[in-house]
Amino acid sequence: MASYNISSLIIGFLVLVFIRFTRCNALSSNYYDQTCPMIESTVTASVKKGMLSDRTVAAALLRMHFHDCFIRGCDGSVLLNSTGTNQAEKDGPPNISLHAFYVIDNAKKALEAMCPGTVSCADIVALAARDAVHLSGGPTWIVPKGRKDGRVSIASETRQLPAPTFNISQLQQSFSQRGLSMKDLVALSGGHTLGFAHCSSFQNRIHNFATTQDVDPSMHQYFAANLRRVCPMHNKVRNAGANLDSTPTTFDNRYYKLLLEGKSIFTSDQALLTNPTTKTLVDKFANSREEFEKSFVESMIKMSSITGGQEVRLNCRFVN
Repeated sequence: MASYNISSLIIGFLVLVFIRFTRCNALSSNYYDQTCPMIESTVTASVKKGMLSDRTVAAALLRMHFHDCFIRGCDGSVLLNSTGTNQAEKDGPPNISLHAFYVIDNAKKALEAMCPGTVSCADIVALAARDAVHLSGGPTWIVPKGRKDGRVSIASETRQLPAPTFNISQLQQSFSQRGLSMKDLVALSGGHTLGFAHCSSFQNRIHNFATTQDVDPSMHQYFAANLRRVCPMHNKVRNAGANLDSTPTTFDNRYYKLLLEGKSIFTSDQALLTNPTTKTLVDKFANSREEFEKSFVESMIKMSSITGGQEVRLNCRFVN
């Protein structure tokens, strides 16, 4: 009886997921050609300006897009402000460190002046993520457009985001619920080539890892020792942490090379080496930047096609 109830719950949950995470056939590369032809150059200009003033902007915009798509689809719900009666996604625990929202706001303001009520905030986020990658030395691609903005944003739903402590089974489940494959998982994890992690997101690997081991034995000894110096057990430095790879502002395949050397930051990174399928892909991407970039682009287009919005917001921080 217990197993039957659990199975029923799982089936019900998957049905809900199927309904929520659909891919919209209306997305099109030329969606704004007639109504707002300057959209791409306008978003790129805003991203360039942000990156010139803050080297962390690129990683922030890429992460923002991931975190948007994984909750209610790529609907810009991550941009909405909390209200007196609702705490929004951006204030959920995994999103507290998200920033660079002003880059999206600036692009939206410019686009509203050119073509009022036309371009969705969700499309701006998708384009900004692409530009962030390209301007960091990575590939570019044609972003399908035509997403709508969502009207719901709930902080507690950020618990659905894949956590840095996830093992390979949890990662696979999280991605498959959104129609994403194991290959997508490994390719999109390559986004960790950009950015920085706070101590709290990897403390589990460097302190009290297990009853008989203080440090995750899969970590390179000296790499782990350095992380322990930066992030002591009772760390009191608010912004202490580590870069996700050795070239944190350059989009390359260094992340995979370091992963194979035992120099990854998150449990979820190391998890990619615990499954034959994902391990093979890590090897492939470590050996070929071209193969990584090709797969990353394919997976980004696939992920960014998960839609779920209803309107075109006039202000990205508020519903109409």
